[in-house]
Amino acid sequence: MSTTPRDRARRAALAALGRLAVAAVVIASTVGAVAVVAVLGRPLTAPVAGPPAEPEIEPAAVPPGSAAPPGLERLPEVPEVPEQGESDPIREWADEVANAVDVPARALVSYANADLAMRDYQPNCKISWATLAGIGRVESNHGRYGERVLDEDARPSSPIIGVPLDGGPGVAAIPDTDGGTLDGDGVHDRAVGPMQFIPSTWQKWSSDGNGDGIGDPHNLDDAAVAAGRYLCSGARDMTTGEGWWGGLFSYNRSVEYGQKVFALAETYADAGSRRS
Repeated sequence: MSTTPRDRARRAALAALGRLAVAAVVIASTVGAVAVVAVLGRPLTAPVAGPPAEPEIEPAAVPPGSAAPPGLERLPEVPEVPEQGESDPIREWADEVANAVDVPARALVSYANADLAMRDYQPNCKISWATLAGIGRVESNHGRYGERVLDEDARPSSPIIGVPLDGGPGVAAIPDTDGGTLDGDGVHDRAVGPMQFIPSTWQKWSSDGNGDGIGDPHNLDDAAVAAGRYLCSGARDMTTGEGWWGGLFSYNRSVEYGQKVFALAETYADAGSRRS
């Protein structure tokens, strides 16, 4: 089968994934774990970032001396997606990895494109698709929570909406901030979508990961890019122990949560590195 120059370039990016996907660094913290970084090439879509916002992070989770990076109205332009009839190396890679791990191929495409987009938007962060996949597994089983199915448009077969944040046992108290637009609750906020964004947080980090001009937390393409931006806030370097754990603690301030995400990320990165 013949290939275009663009197709060959994308295949080269996937080859780089195979060579460089798993890079471990020792976590210099009381947790004592390892952070995994997977490296990809360039994004296939042109995500649109939401309005610049101050990072919504507890001070203890921010590396000392770090500064928030400047916000961008829009991420840099990137190559178009393959036209009809052309092969798509990212999807081919995702199909192979999905056969080795319990992750829908369509979810892997979302995580990979978010990784690729962040390499253009905030290259010093080095956020890993595998870390995003680990979070997606813990938060919603990659959009499959409650026997849902992740459709090819990157949306679960029905919306994933969390419990009301009403201050009950083990739950924060967050009054409604979006008029129930995203979560259907006009009294309290609820986490929404495959990456479980609180509506007020989504308002700050809303991103368009599939180029349709809309930032939708129920769409994994969009939510994965927003999660990448959120994790990378505060000029983090996710290849360091301080940066990786700072990012995870900003998402969920729980050592157990971070350990689960790490273990999953390590598994996913290893599977991805064996297929390119």
